[in-house]
Amino acid sequence: MEKPVILQSQGQQMVGMLHLPEGEGPFPAVAIYHGFTGTKAESHRIFVKMARALVAKGIVAARFDFRGSGDSEGDFADMTVSGEIADGIIVLDFLEEQPQVDAASLGVLGLSMGGAVAASVAGQDKRVKSLALWAAVAKFDLFESEPELLDQAKKVGYADLNGNVLNYSFYEDARTQDPLKWVSKFQGSALIIHGDADPTVPVAHADLYYQAITGKKETLIVSEADHTFNRQDWEKSVIDRTATWFHKEL
Repeated sequence: MEKPVILQSQGQQMVGMLHLPEGEGPFPAVAIYHGFTGTKAESHRIFVKMARALVAKGIVAARFDFRGSGDSEGDFADMTVSGEIADGIIVLDFLEEQPQVDAASLGVLGLSMGGAVAASVAGQDKRVKSLALWAAVAKFDLFESEPELLDQAKKVGYADLNGNVLNYSFYEDARTQDPLKWVSKFQGSALIIHGDADPTVPVAHADLYYQAITGKKETLIVSEADHTFNRQDWEKSVIDRTATWFHKEL
């Protein structure tokens, strides 16, 4: 079963989709966090396919739009990393309340900046048992690699990213965030997946996560793959490995 759901975070609606296996459960569950300017479907609907692959293995999946993204309330201009971490924890609260969910078996999956959010949530929230990182941002100085945008944000208070207005407060907040520090506190298991030709988040970020994570960990480096695994064989490899990982670890 797939059904739309509405969550509340800091007084604003977050729109999501809840994917449920057949039966009463309780089932393990995974919260899925999209990337910067992404949505709950993500590129080539990879999150929809991922959620359905989890359901096929008897796992509940919840994918949703962070506040200011997709169908959720709020403006993208006001988005911050700390705000998305708060949103991510709200999704865990939501899953814990579902009668079909085994609250002792929760996982998180994040793509790109959503991976940094997932790593931070996993380190802060002891309910997270297992973690999967796809092309995850490890250091937020990545967002300051385009000095003209940063200068624009400093001068006028916001940057224009292809029509997405982003307030300078995003950069100020991002400088205070350290997903590597948080993930080092995580006691569960972690799967790190990255394309070795990722032009957006260099594959070196996967190495940083591997070094920081102290518990059980595995990596999958997808040969020639880009940032969002935009080829059928790359996509299948990533989804299959992730579904198998959560089925084993939750």
